[in-house]
Amino acid sequence: MITQVGEWFDHRLQLAAPVHEVAEHPVPKSTASWWYVFGSAALVVFLLQLITGIMLALIYVPSGSEAWNSLQNLNHDVTLGWFIRALHGWGSNFMVAIVLIHMVQVFLFGAYKFPRELTWVVGIFLLLMTLGMAFTGQVLRFDQDAYWGLGIGASIASRVPVLGPVIVKLMLGGPIIAGATLSRFFALHVFVIPGMLIAFVALHLLMVIKLGINEWPMPGRLVKRATYEREYHQLTLKEGAPFVPYAVWKDLFFAAFILLAVAACAAFFGPFGPSGQPDPTIIQTAPRPDYFFLWLYAVLSFLPPSMETPALLIGPVILIGALLLLPFLSGEGEKSWRRRPIAVLTILLVAVALATFTHLAGYTPWSPHMNAWSSDPIPEKVLHGSTALQRQGALVFQAKQCRNCHSIGESGGQRGPALDSVAVRLTQDQLIRQVIQGGGNMPAYGKNLSPAEATALVAFLETLHPAGQSPAHNAALGEAQQKSASSQ
Repeated sequence: MITQVGEWFDHRLQLAAPVHEVAEHPVPKSTASWWYVFGSAALVVFLLQLITGIMLALIYVPSGSEAWNSLQNLNHDVTLGWFIRALHGWGSNFMVAIVLIHMVQVFLFGAYKFPRELTWVVGIFLLLMTLGMAFTGQVLRFDQDAYWGLGIGASIASRVPVLGPVIVKLMLGGPIIAGATLSRFFALHVFVIPGMLIAFVALHLLMVIKLGINEWPMPGRLVKRATYEREYHQLTLKEGAPFVPYAVWKDLFFAAFILLAVAACAAFFGPFGPSGQPDPTIIQTAPRPDYFFLWLYAVLSFLPPSMETPALLIGPVILIGALLLLPFLSGEGEKSWRRRPIAVLTILLVAVALATFTHLAGYTPWSPHMNAWSSDPIPEKVLHGSTALQRQGALVFQAKQCRNCHSIGESGGQRGPALDSVAVRLTQDQLIRQVIQGGGNMPAYGKNLSPAEATALVAFLETLHPAGQSPAHNAALGEAQQKSASSQ
């Protein structure tokens, strides 16, 4: 009966022949090595991410007010919810690490050379999408670290010439980090990036099957476009063996070991966060990303401010461009790492640099440095001649720790612009909108200020202009209307 059912489905789906072709395609015996198991392990961990991600999506609420609560519910109220979260979080860490190791192995073994150039290019995009999955997943935790980390990400995106504001608006869904932001990152993390990953993984596997698995790189065996494919075909005829069962058992063993390691880490260490609820008024925080972005955190901390933008905008473009062009510029010649000292030295330098910066990230301060303290008194000259409402606004300014980001009289933080002449740059309406809705690098304080506090704060900010210089006003309003609005 089972045979008849199988034949019935195969007669209509015609899947038996392709499955047999994949299972029996010959591979060089030398490739049945423990060095060739990382690609299949990455695929298995990706499948684990899909399964656990679907389970989490059934309960997670991508809402600014409910995301944190839904994760708490998973951690404490749903049976084994904490374990599913931990599997998903640790699976993400393992997947990034395995994909990176696989790319290093491909680079050292010369597997990017002819005729596997497109396989390498697709692998680069798979690596970038894996990092994208990791970043969007961290944002969905929507705790204090995720909130400020996303603010840093939006700040980096805003530096892109011309398109910066458009990119930030696409990321955040508006001028502030809110519910629309989580909805967009939820769609990216659950639908867009996984869909692209599935498509690219399928293409990657198809090319591996059609072009064959890279043979063991023997010193002196050079790659030449005119003869390589014929030589590879002769090698598989002479020393080849079917992928199943000759080579697959090591892939299965290593993938099972990785799954057990993920489960052990999940059971022992538990899920990642969430930490405290996101609160833009709590500025005494040093949000650090997950381990795969810690090196970038440290680099930004050590770079002088004038170098941050070039490093962020030019460096990644050069690096990704070099990786994409590598198989086209070095598609022939020696494969063995034993005769490619520059390739080995490059990997060692990159590994040492990433390890060093990752270690330093545990000690480096949040960049830019914050050297203000909310209890420092506001300069007396600023309050001279102010009204009761304006003095009340100065108290709000102190209580909400605004000076941790903004300076007055050359005293205060450096994250935001100095406010000594803010009343000249922004009108009353613009000040209200900036305080309530935020924008740029500034979070929204609308939910953290009462109407009376917001009114008093804006009244105080309107006094911050150089002596003898009038504050900004809306030219569209008449002079009488402007005075009336200011008095109100």
